[in-house]
Amino acid sequence: MKSPRPTVAQKRRVFRALHDSGCFLIPNPWDVGSAVYLQSLGFKALATTSSGFAWSQGACDGAVPLDEMLCHLQAVVDATDIPINADFAGGFAAAPAQVAVHVRVAIDTGVAGLSIEDSTGNPATPLYDLSYAVQRMRAARQAIDRAGGDVLLIGRAECFLVGRPDIAQTVERLRAYAQAGADCLYAPGISTREEIEAVVTAVAPKAVNVLVGSSTPRTLRDFAALGVRRVSVGGALARSAWGGFMRAAQLLASDGRFDDLPGMPMGTDPDAFFPRTQSNGWAD
Repeated sequence: MKSPRPTVAQKRRVFRALHDSGCFLIPNPWDVGSAVYLQSLGFKALATTSSGFAWSQGACDGAVPLDEMLCHLQAVVDATDIPINADFAGGFAAAPAQVAVHVRVAIDTGVAGLSIEDSTGNPATPLYDLSYAVQRMRAARQAIDRAGGDVLLIGRAECFLVGRPDIAQTVERLRAYAQAGADCLYAPGISTREEIEAVVTAVAPKAVNVLVGSSTPRTLRDFAALGVRRVSVGGALARSAWGGFMRAAQLLASDGRFDDLPGMPMGTDPDAFFPRTQSNGWAD
């Protein structure tokens, strides 16, 4: 007899418990198929990637509208039985009140956590003023609390990604977001032991997420030893898939060659991971 699927509330409880102790890996699928495959490998939770999803839609990161992102979140949640953390960019709004509205509709998709960034998208002023960024984080926190409070809020300081690699400023912002109600703190781009330890110490005992976007000799155990609670890979898996596809496609276009078509690992078949939900219309 097939076990019943976990409820949204159950997945959210599992997700919160994952942040209480230890260190876990939360990889980033870019669509339903990649999410189903990652779940089959035994990961305890997944996090969406705004860049990976955008590329799959023929758009650059940040160009996907709110309604498309919500449909994407709903599809990934519906297709999986483990908690899903939403890469929710900057809340798809600048004003705190509108961020709160958008967070509320994101919660309705069934996600177990969501992140709010402090980048503006404006190269001239790439980060929101800290006091305004805090207002936005508080608005997100209040929206979650009004909805029942069981969704985790991840506060992101984008300093290192927008050309402001200042660890002191990053720590100041993350500490402020923690005080504003963020459950987990995240500064994509930090990489040295000193940077990671500074962030972990500044927001303790709250959880810290570290991004590993490229190859590193560090292991999950190494990050755990630094006090990191979870490790994500952002758009790295999507970039890997795109890399193999682009190399093979470019050879087809330039030379008519087929010798670099990516193969599958021995004994694997994507069909094995996806349910057959409808007939193909053929007669037996």
